[in-house]
Amino acid sequence: MEDHHGSSSAYLQLFMDEATLYNRIVLGSLLPMKLWDPLPHFIQSWVRNCIGGTLIYFLSASLWCFYIYYLNRNLYFPTDAIPSNKAMLLQIYVAMKAMPWYCALPTLSEYMVENGWTRCFSRISDVGWPAYFVYLAIYLVIVEFGIYWMHRELHDIKPLYKYLHATHHIYNKQNTLSPFAGLAFHPLDGILQAVPHVIALFLVPTHLTSHIALLFLEAIWTANIHDCIHAKAWPVMGAGYHTIHHTTYRHNYGHYTIWMDWMFGTLRDPQARDDESKVM
Repeated sequence: MEDHHGSSSAYLQLFMDEATLYNRIVLGSLLPMKLWDPLPHFIQSWVRNCIGGTLIYFLSASLWCFYIYYLNRNLYFPTDAIPSNKAMLLQIYVAMKAMPWYCALPTLSEYMVENGWTRCFSRISDVGWPAYFVYLAIYLVIVEFGIYWMHRELHDIKPLYKYLHATHHIYNKQNTLSPFAGLAFHPLDGILQAVPHVIALFLVPTHLTSHIALLFLEAIWTANIHDCIHAKAWPVMGAGYHTIHHTTYRHNYGHYTIWMDWMFGTLRDPQARDDESKVM
């Protein structure tokens, strides 16, 4: 029993060492680590996540805005459909108010992993590549299912919509949606929609680094689906679908794919809407 406990502690230390490495890379690039070391490990990880989340948000949204609104100014949108700088600054303000709260979730998930409460594994070699991809696929299905229903209930349960989700749905026209709107949520709303990522850690063996990467990929993905450009890449729940969600409020709750909306009867295809408009 003692040997098992010792080996378990050694394995959990791998998670702690991994988080410490990330902290030193991010925090140490700003200030000498001796200035960060007095802070508890949990706080260091939270500050690192805040810095990482903020950088990813600004880089992904800024580069995408520059590409679609300036380099290709007349290719994707008429001038009156481009969001104003004032609208985008408001979205940035809302996102930045929520960012410290958003980043509490990956910090909490790391804490639970480091204490052995989840089914996470540290190294892909612990399970092998075939099992890794099977587990990752199951993880993504859980996330897809969970985010679909969380998002749908944020609409269907009226107090949740009124006090949480309505903050995001003030962006309901093409000239108010922009990549910066991707994280412009009430803090609790953003956390609730990311909670399926954490629930999955208790249901399926998950590679910790992949989990953290997928959480931060959310910032890039949400920037993409709020740009109003329909890429027509089946079965991806791209911006064309998500723009319909912002205009009808009752369709296309899904995250990465259209499958959950198709299964539960809430899918509305932007191509079909375009065809209807041409007939009318």
